[in-house]
Amino acid sequence: MRARPLALCGVLAALAVALLCLGGVIPAAMLCGPILAMVVLLPVLEELGPKAAGTVYAAVAILALLLVPNRETSLVYLFFGWYPILRPRIATLPSLPLRVLARLAVCNAAVLLLYGLILRFMGLTMDLLNAAWYWNALLLAMGNVVFLLTDATLARLTNVWHWKLKRYLYR
Repeated sequence: MRARPLALCGVLAALAVALLCLGGVIPAAMLCGPILAMVVLLPVLEELGPKAAGTVYAAVAILALLLVPNRETSLVYLFFGWYPILRPRIATLPSLPLRVLARLAVCNAAVLLLYGLILRFMGLTMDLLNAAWYWNALLLAMGNVVFLLTDATLARLTNVWHWKLKRYLYR
């Protein structure tokens, strides 16, 4: 009976890597690929639990670093792809403002760490350092809005999985 969960993990990991590769090939989809790859983790998380979802995330992140043509796409997935695994824990926090603050803290920590490493090791310092501070703050604020919209989308797609899509996979 272990073949079905293993096949589900393998197929969804391959789909996530394919979406990341498409996100790396199409320049405008640099952030869409990682978000769609995060959505692919939802069935694994809901059906097999966080341990299996973490394993699929790790496999996809390693394959993305090796196969995706755009490094920034694979790094965005590496730093944000684990969020669907953390999202149910944040949802258990008692108040809405506390949940929003936790989500924004996760987003800002990941963004600052990601782009700090990119700036340090890939030598892209001049573009962001020459820009005015308010442009960088505006970019961070827009990133926070996109992250909150992604979180709301993940919540709704989890419900869609439970109410509509699950019955097609498990007949």
